[in-house]
Amino acid sequence: MSPKTPALPDNARTVRDEDAFDVVAVAQWLRDNGSAELEGMPEVRQFAGGASNLTYLLRYPDRDLVLRRPPAGAKPSSGHDMVREYRIQSLLAPVYPHVPAMVGLCTDPSVLGSDFYVMERVEGAILRSAPPAELGLTPKNTRELCLRVIDLLIELHGVDPTSAGLEEFGRGTGYVARQVAGWTKRYAAARTDNVPDFARVAKWLDDNRPADVASRVIHGDFRLDNVVLGDDLRPRAVLDWELATIGDPLMDLGSSLAYWPTRRSSTSGSRWATWTLAATN
Repeated sequence: MSPKTPALPDNARTVRDEDAFDVVAVAQWLRDNGSAELEGMPEVRQFAGGASNLTYLLRYPDRDLVLRRPPAGAKPSSGHDMVREYRIQSLLAPVYPHVPAMVGLCTDPSVLGSDFYVMERVEGAILRSAPPAELGLTPKNTRELCLRVIDLLIELHGVDPTSAGLEEFGRGTGYVARQVAGWTKRYAAARTDNVPDFARVAKWLDDNRPADVASRVIHGDFRLDNVVLGDDLRPRAVLDWELATIGDPLMDLGSSLAYWPTRRSSTSGSRWATWTLAATN
């Protein structure tokens, strides 16, 4: 391995047979589309976790790239849109420098059978089930880390969609109403006989939904394990933009807070309790 090559991510595993793709075709496409310097075949690993788009590491001798593509099989018409995901990050980059650098977008189905895009891999730590001991988290630096992550969300909500060229991804006013109606409909469609219908909950949500406070760029899944951290515990990038859209920033804040533990909800074995609670002190 070249000295310039970063350590292999701990969640990069052998590619599952059902998720394998034509590596030769991708390598050739990269060389033909702006990355002529990439020689030979990359080592390919698949990132574990996630239940939506498939993500792979393409490891060249002195460069790591990441490929994103949809899963196989039937897909909802509005889901797994690689063009949309690529364009949002490309347009955000000049005004929100916390997105990975885009390398290329392929819409030729003869290469992989679906659209896909490739981006630079951002090296760093991603906090998941427990913080790595080598990060040396303490209550003090954990609080600083969490405040920096919150600042990332504030900065994102400060982006003007029109100035950034992102207005095409919005559907106008009524974002909160669309979310309540849409998720109520999806719950009803997926519901089985052994779960409650939550009709009273759905009615309460509809009766009490607030009006939109603004129309801004929102991430849709903003949480600590979608942020890449450097050794200094400073955020280096925000990942997973597939749910990003133009909507109410308070909805984005609310969904983010759903992942944040409280003293009442946390236990010694909870996923985030030992280190995120420090930020609330």
